[in-house]
Amino acid sequence: MPKTLVIVESPAKAKTIEKFLGKSHYTVKASVGHVRDLPKSKLGVDIENNFEPQYINIRGKGDLIKELKKEAKKSKKVYLATDPDREGEAISWHLAYILGLDQNDECRIEFNEITKDAIKKAIKSPRNIDINLVDAQQARRVLDRLLGYQISPILWQKVRKGLSAGRVQSVTTKLICDREKEIEAFIPDEYWTIDLEAKTSKDEDISLKFYGRSKDKMELPNEEIVNSILDDIKDKEIVVNSIEARTRRKSAPKPFTTSMLQQEAANRLSFTTKKTMSIAQELYEGIDIENEGTVGLISYIRTDSKRISEEAKEKSKEYILEALGEDYYKPDFDKGKEKGSKKVQDAHEAIRPTSVIRTPDSIKSSLTKDQFKLYNLIWRRFIASQMQDSIFDILNVECKIDDYILKATGSKMKFDGYTKIYNFTEREDKILPPINEGDTLIVKDILPLQHFTQPPARYTEASLVKTLEELGIGRPSTYAPTITTILNREYVEKQGSSLHPTELGKIVTDILETNFQKFIDVDFTATMESQLDEVEEGNIPWKEVVAKSYEPLKEAIEIAKENIEKINMDEETDEICENCGEHMVIKHGRFGKFMACKNYPECKTTKPIVNKIGVKCPKCNNGDIILRKSKKGKAFYGCSNYPECDFLSWNKPTGDICDKCGSYMVEKITKSETKVVCPNKECKNEMVKENSEN
Repeated sequence: MPKTLVIVESPAKAKTIEKFLGKSHYTVKASVGHVRDLPKSKLGVDIENNFEPQYINIRGKGDLIKELKKEAKKSKKVYLATDPDREGEAISWHLAYILGLDQNDECRIEFNEITKDAIKKAIKSPRNIDINLVDAQQARRVLDRLLGYQISPILWQKVRKGLSAGRVQSVTTKLICDREKEIEAFIPDEYWTIDLEAKTSKDEDISLKFYGRSKDKMELPNEEIVNSILDDIKDKEIVVNSIEARTRRKSAPKPFTTSMLQQEAANRLSFTTKKTMSIAQELYEGIDIENEGTVGLISYIRTDSKRISEEAKEKSKEYILEALGEDYYKPDFDKGKEKGSKKVQDAHEAIRPTSVIRTPDSIKSSLTKDQFKLYNLIWRRFIASQMQDSIFDILNVECKIDDYILKATGSKMKFDGYTKIYNFTEREDKILPPINEGDTLIVKDILPLQHFTQPPARYTEASLVKTLEELGIGRPSTYAPTITTILNREYVEKQGSSLHPTELGKIVTDILETNFQKFIDVDFTATMESQLDEVEEGNIPWKEVVAKSYEPLKEAIEIAKENIEKINMDEETDEICENCGEHMVIKHGRFGKFMACKNYPECKTTKPIVNKIGVKCPKCNNGDIILRKSKKGKAFYGCSNYPECDFLSWNKPTGDICDKCGSYMVEKITKSETKVVCPNKECKNEMVKENSEN
């Protein structure tokens, strides 16, 4: 008896779904992503014929396509079950073309989570392929191809082979370069603060901060003004002028969108955006859970919506009432529409667990360490989003010395609310001693402190994703691959958690700004995303969007070919060629940087670059510590005598010796500071030094 064929994108997803549907009536196959695309070897867009794309079957997928055709031919029905977004819709459209399906037939099914109920429900509600979604993806693909395939060759000719330009990646690189310019141009301003340590009449300590004079906040720009104030308040008593008690509520965070998940995973778990999305994909496609079988643990992971289905809300309500009690449930959550300047793809829900009953601890044994960490974050965030506010008692105290104003603030948690579930930082109450208006305080110590304003912080992956979302650059599915691309292209490098532009990134950005300013303009890129949304809504023909964008690009390309001068990226070194005596230069090849003789092609001497850090190996005391890179591009430090000496450290050795245990010391960079620490887990000796971030 003929079966029904269901085609999904990934083999893992196919395996999970086939278990739900059963092999007796359904066959589930994977397309393994796209099956048709624009050719790699040429532009693949017929500009003269209204930008008609010239799709071809992807090389290497011939056998897979034959298998899908064979299965489709003997099946009574074919359902296309690719991801519920533009790209997924386009993949279904291409599959329908290859398999000869009627695109007006109801052959498309979609689901937001991979659970038995969701799959069964989707099978009962097939629909037509949404050509508007397909056209929005076609517009994006064609635009990216026109920009990339026509600007990139100019970079190859003028800078070096292998470079690329892209509609989103180039703007992202520009943001990082612009931030670096801000940091380099930053001039710090001096400012001061004055803290006072005082005692109440009952000999209890209270800390006060200088605020201003006669109700007005007062800036303290220099030491002269500070000394004048210190002279005025010297040997004078502090009088409590007013006390205000109030309650402050802190609302629970909304459930995760893609960008917020990437930001929180970076901040809380130190995951890269790429790692976050990879693990999230595993949780979405299905995990083999002990005593339950394979099931998708979270809903679809590429979304900018915070919406939650009524069914999911009801399940979370049941859990909160049973596990935590009525006080912790917030019944009026999210009744209104989402707010925001840009369109939200509301067909999707926020990222949430497919079942709140599957608590992180209950399935921990079935998950890897990283899967557990991410699932725990998602599960707790979702449950917390349905919970009551946390409530704090706040006490504001205002004091006076003459007409100078000093302030102190105390806080105490009254009700933990959502933080009972979602709390990753330890918080301590700040309790002020009992005081009354009119009380006199005795000054113990006055602490004037000089400060200087700091330059803007460099982007981290988390803050970059947040900025891209706020500016409307890219969409949930593009953040992680965009960051991966600019790192792989060596336009940007990571130092600690911060993103720094490389010299190559600065040069390429400068060329694009000078010659293709419009196309790496933030507003232009954001407007383009809005136009793609309009295509998705069926309001604008996709080829019209492409035509309007391409016209100025065509002219800019011709001018750039003539105006851009060739840039020599070779960097001369002090290293001397052992064969001809000429200086060696740093060149760039397929596998990264290497040194070659300046006399090339007469002299073809080459050698690898050894990045010594100026520290001897603490293990063999003979070799030099050198900077290396793992297969995944992560920096680490090893001995130049490898494999004879197998010393390895992910953190940079400093050459210092621990004064407690005698081990070597390493440099550890965090967001706020740089520490020199002892890697000996039993020692934990450390000292803080000035952060090199600025």
